[in-house]
Amino acid sequence: MRTTLTLGNLGAIVEGTHGNPSEILGPHEVNDEGRTWLAIRAFLPDTQQAWVLDQAHGTPRPMRRLHPAGFYEAICPCQSSETPKPYRLQVADTSGNMTTMDDPYAFPTFFTDYDLYLLGQGRHYRSFEKLGAHRRVVDGVAGINFAVWAPNASRVSVVGDFNQWDGRRHALRKHFSSGLWEIFLPGLSDGHLYKYRIHPQDGEVIEKADPYAFRSEVPPKSAS
Repeated sequence: MRTTLTLGNLGAIVEGTHGNPSEILGPHEVNDEGRTWLAIRAFLPDTQQAWVLDQAHGTPRPMRRLHPAGFYEAICPCQSSETPKPYRLQVADTSGNMTTMDDPYAFPTFFTDYDLYLLGQGRHYRSFEKLGAHRRVVDGVAGINFAVWAPNASRVSVVGDFNQWDGRRHALRKHFSSGLWEIFLPGLSDGHLYKYRIHPQDGEVIEKADPYAFRSEVPPKSAS
């Protein structure tokens, strides 16, 4: 089947202006002529080809390249009652080097509804355990969970030495009710430099250190 993605959403992902890319990227059910499909989408700059690997069978499924900047999609048949099966992404960079990775947008939120309520009310007395950058293991996969409170932002990304400081790559999921933003980056370890790139509702984009960071650079440098 053809993609159900609009050109507007595709362009916003590629240009780094979409306010909540988790609505587009990762696994999403789509319907076509009464059938249910699973659309797996990924934005992978500086790559030439990508595949979805079914972890149960290790079967690679080629992803269609929808934009030359590195936007890919694979559409797989599924039952509407099914939980999306675990998968990984295999990518070939522009030099032909192969890498297998987990998809950040395939992982669920770390916050409970009660967390979101308390943080939104400013009454979560252990917010330091939720906000900032924390090591997590999600479904057996280790990585770092980033979370920041930015209620007046239209978009937030985490940028660092692990993604070439490219704000298009790892945009955070927005929790509309509380002003919180988060993303889990599988495979990432401690010790990387990072900042949050924040797009205000109006005004210029800014990069800010993490107020909950465990460590920070010595001034005049300011990365966490």
